[in-house]
Amino acid sequence: MSLYFRYLLILFKSQMQYRTSFWLLTFGQFFIPLAVFAGLYFLFEQFGQIKGWQFFEVALCFAVIHMAFSISECFARGFDSFSSLIINGEFDRLLVRPRNSVLQVLGSKFEFTRFGRLVQSMIVLIWATSNLMIDWNLMRILTLCLMILSGVLIFAGIYILAATMCFWTVQGLEIANIFTDGGREMAQYPLNIYHKWVVKFFTYVIPFGTVNYLPLLYLLGKNEGNDWLYMIMPVLGSLFIFPCLIVWSIGVRHYRSTGS
Repeated sequence: MSLYFRYLLILFKSQMQYRTSFWLLTFGQFFIPLAVFAGLYFLFEQFGQIKGWQFFEVALCFAVIHMAFSISECFARGFDSFSSLIINGEFDRLLVRPRNSVLQVLGSKFEFTRFGRLVQSMIVLIWATSNLMIDWNLMRILTLCLMILSGVLIFAGIYILAATMCFWTVQGLEIANIFTDGGREMAQYPLNIYHKWVVKFFTYVIPFGTVNYLPLLYLLGKNEGNDWLYMIMPVLGSLFIFPCLIVWSIGVRHYRSTGS
């Protein structure tokens, strides 16, 4: 982890060499999800509720998934832009270093400007929770934190899977955006507003349902059955990262050097 934080510090210093550009990009990133949230607000202004979900309940769901996405986009950006390492032959250099390839790819790129998105999502989170009658206790606070952490790991897992495909395709596949950007847009609403096959896919295959829906029911007091089952759902969703790492290791073993 000390090496990882060294990567962070070096890249942060390099990005701060152009401070005006950095702050302008961060400021711009603040307004990107704000426009999406404005659309959400006007939707509820028009219809009042969606399948029994009120505005602030969906706003909480929105805040959690966008916080998870912004954090993963910041810290897992190396996998999102991994195709450039393959094309330029720089991945060969990573492989000869005595450190794990996952750590080195994570440390190859950070997008600190994405903190603008994170700040906006935090504001929405505070606004939503202050307008919801939630009986906050230690377990609910822990569940909320696990929801965000699980979302980060799920998005990071998708980035890893997309990066692994570059070992065979060289170029990154745009289809991966269906599950990153598309997954973010889909998961900003509770899953039960969609068709059943969508709910099943995004619960058992790509487990966004363990982040934005099942534990959300517990937070809002809408769950039926054992509270503990709903509380540990984010932990179960976090396990998604492990098969992604296994697929990555398979891809690394099948990688053929550029020879340059």
